[in-house]
Amino acid sequence: MTTVGFLYPGHSAEDDYPRLAALLGEGIALPLVHTDIGEDAHRVDALLEMGSAARLAAGVGELRALGAEAVVWACTSASFVFGWEGAQEQARELSVTAGLPASSTSFAFTGAVRALGLRRVAVAATYPTDVAELFRAFLKASGTEVVATRGSGVITAAEVGTWGRDEVLAMARAGDHPDAEAVLLPDTALHTAAYLADLETELGKPVLTANQVTVWEGLRLVGRTVVRPALGTLFTAAAHREG
Repeated sequence: MTTVGFLYPGHSAEDDYPRLAALLGEGIALPLVHTDIGEDAHRVDALLEMGSAARLAAGVGELRALGAEAVVWACTSASFVFGWEGAQEQARELSVTAGLPASSTSFAFTGAVRALGLRRVAVAATYPTDVAELFRAFLKASGTEVVATRGSGVITAAEVGTWGRDEVLAMARAGDHPDAEAVLLPDTALHTAAYLADLETELGKPVLTANQVTVWEGLRLVGRTVVRPALGTLFTAAAHREG
């Protein structure tokens, strides 16, 4: 059994993880521990507190007890808001605290972009524009060109968690760009696991979503390659590249 643990803030789209585990099949466990979200706000000061070392450390013991072989901070905004170097330090501290390989959703996105050989992407975000721009800057620091960035102005993860298929597809369409080789949807509060195939069919290109790349990153940390077309191009083309 391969076991990857996730620290997830709040309770917005945590049900994506058992759905993703079911799609991955037997032999993979994805236990999830909720962290204290603090103030639910896509605002820089609130996000810095949400991603603080103390909040993350509080859930590590439970994940270790569940047999986690690696741990991923399943949050995009409360990792990239620290900037490239700050997010690296956040992941390093989490790894030391857990005594396990560790990463975050922000680095899951940059790793997935590299694995697919992408050069130009578009960002379709739930966030307010200023927070979406911080994600663009994070991607730029990784060497990725962002040809379009669109924020949706949603302040709380709770609201994002109520979005269904129609809202998710509409945001992805609105954020796409003709020059983009893929579209990135960077919010783990957004339900996307059930819509991965629909998103790629609708846009005709790879779509990377937060919970999808977070699980992929966790499997990468433990050296597990899984090919599952139902989970999108990332779990087909990228898996074959790595294999």
